Amino acid sequence: MIASLHIVCPGCAALNRVPAERISAGPSCGRCHTALFRGEPLLLDAIGLERHSTRGDLPLLVDFWAPWCAPCRMMAPEFERAAQRLEPKFRLAKIDTEAQPALAGRYAIRSIPTLILFKGGVELARHSGTMTAADIERWARSAQPH
Repeated sequence: MIASLHIVCPGCAALNRVPAERISAGPSCGRCHTALFRGEPLLLDAIGLERHSTRGDLPLLVDFWAPWCAPCRMMAPEFERAAQRLEPKFRLAKIDTEAQPALAGRYAIRSIPTLILFKGGVELARHSGTMTAADIERWARSAQPH
């Protein structure tokens, strides 16, 4: 059993060590006192993606999307519902491929929406196309290492 987890603060990006048994108790950041879990996806850029995917111990589920994409806009509320249900076991985030074209290229995003699950900075799984919140949850749980 893991004694503690490293959780990256969604507010100030500080790395927090949280005892595993307290992860569901609504922990807050030791530096800025922001809640570590908000039940909503984070909006990340390249620096945020690097920090959350490599420094945090939680699996990171990222939705690569664009504002002009109708399927992306359709899936957005489903992804938000999935964040409410998957936290604190997962961290969910969104990356706007229009604002972050280098990241879209780096991860070879060819169609959107595309979900990528990271753990320790490594891509574990990928899915392109829309999904419901229940499908997102099921896919993420089945793709994570045990």
